[in-house]
Amino acid sequence: SKISRAMDGKIRTLCGSHLMNPIIKNLLWLSHEIGREDRHLAILGEGNTSADAGDGPFWVKASGSNLSTLDEVDLTSVRFDAITAALDDTNLDDSGVREVLLASRADTDAKIPSVETFMHAVCLHEGGAQWVGHCHPVSVLQILCSRQGAAPFLQHVFPDEIVVCGRHLGVVPYIDPGIELARS
Repeated sequence: SKISRAMDGKIRTLCGSHLMNPIIKNLLWLSHEIGREDRHLAILGEGNTSADAGDGPFWVKASGSNLSTLDEVDLTSVRFDAITAALDDTNLDDSGVREVLLASRADTDAKIPSVETFMHAVCLHEGGAQWVGHCHPVSVLQILCSRQGAAPFLQHVFPDEIVVCGRHLGVVPYIDPGIELARS
């Protein structure tokens, strides 16, 4: 397809002749597309992406990395079992999150995964998604930061919304990123 050829060209430019895992290649493409400044989906390259590797672990953007400039070294392979065990551990709070994130890496030399890794694990493992693109669209933030807050999102606004997005709405009140957000 035209999109696939464009993606191949962009990734080939980034990686030269290096043969890259197709999941990583596509995750980098997704990250760069979400991180494009002209799309206004990620303020200052913030947001996160992840993909199920299909063989046990999943790939997630490393902490402190920028979506628009993400490279292969900025992705961390994370073990589902370590993250899901942490979610089930009711004694774990934010003070122990860093240790869990470090221990969850499939490669101990890899960068620490994003604090949002817990939410990505829920979407990939529990939700059955293969890819997750978590961004902060400026247009949505403008509404959420207005006096209306989340009120417009508590009911269906457009007739086709049910067809495209499904019958049930999901609005989560603001919670600091990390394990508590994933648990909610």
